Amino acid sequence: MRPWIVLIALTVFVALPARADIEIAMAAPMTGSDASAGEQMRDGLTQAVEDMNAAGGVLGQKLHMTIHDDACDPKQAVAVANQLASNPPAVVIGHFCSGSSIPASDVYADEGILMISPGSTNPKLTDAGRWNVFRICGRDDQQGEVAGRDLAKLFPGKRIAIVDDRQTYSQGLADETRKALNAAGMKETLDDTVTPGESDYSALVAKLKQANIDVIYYAGYPVEAGSIVRQMKAQGLSTVMVSGDAVVSRDFWAITGPAGEGTMMTFAPDPTRDPKNAAIVQRLTAAGRLTDGYPLFAYAALQVWADAATKAASLDPRKVADELHKGAYETARGPVKFNAKGDVEGSNYVLYRWHDGVYHEMETQP
Repeated sequence: MRPWIVLIALTVFVALPARADIEIAMAAPMTGSDASAGEQMRDGLTQAVEDMNAAGGVLGQKLHMTIHDDACDPKQAVAVANQLASNPPAVVIGHFCSGSSIPASDVYADEGILMISPGSTNPKLTDAGRWNVFRICGRDDQQGEVAGRDLAKLFPGKRIAIVDDRQTYSQGLADETRKALNAAGMKETLDDTVTPGESDYSALVAKLKQANIDVIYYAGYPVEAGSIVRQMKAQGLSTVMVSGDAVVSRDFWAITGPAGEGTMMTFAPDPTRDPKNAAIVQRLTAAGRLTDGYPLFAYAALQVWADAATKAASLDPRKVADELHKGAYETARGPVKFNAKGDVEGSNYVLYRWHDGVYHEMETQP
């Protein structure tokens, strides 16, 4: 080859611009009493980004993730959504708390931003029918149906209290559980609410004691659930707590210690127990990242987006959303196929029990 031809070729090659990274955003509670959920999402999503980048990225581009703290607060969630709207990412993985996801989804819909929630379970999130909203988890009407049914089967004739913390997730889950419990022929003895973030739940404990409550169904988050259990045990109550998926967090046991023994909760079949995920779990563990709760749901949320973008050969949110609705995906949380609302078809819940600091799926489901 002649020297001048080589020089031109090299000059053209050097002048080519580098392809920019694909921006993805994570929105979740990174501060406040629900920060453990944000930590779970962060660790799973960070692992997913690293794994995808190591495999060449998406559409030949590397992924770059930014993390945005909504503190599980509706107003802060809207502020985060508005901030993201000023420089839209390819996708928002989030939010976690339903009370954040629902108002934020209004902003994303207006601004044409795709969102996939790993953990928001309130039915209202997807019942609005927005084109851009998906969730990788189940719904509270599915979870509450299982919780109410299992309460009736496990505790026939017992005195049951239903308590929530007035947040969107909690109220929805409590309502659906109550509905299923009543449909099974049982009526709760006590209905009550608490304020999230409190440290003293002695008033609730006194009510439980006075009403001779055998079982408390608590719809809420792990810090408050753990505090209530610890204070019940300190007052000599043998009342059993049953709760929802938010309590699948090591924060719960960190608060209760042995007092949390026997606490039960509903959750999806645990993806960390799936042999197909052994390598992902190993990488998470080796990096000192969380595996309990929702890390693999966050991982799966990015997987379905990446697969849909690849099928669409585009980052355009509407084209990716169309592919999400059409396709079936193999993910870290198991097979995923979305219905018209953006919910995963066939989501199911099972019952778990805390034992010696670890939650285990109950071998015999009620």
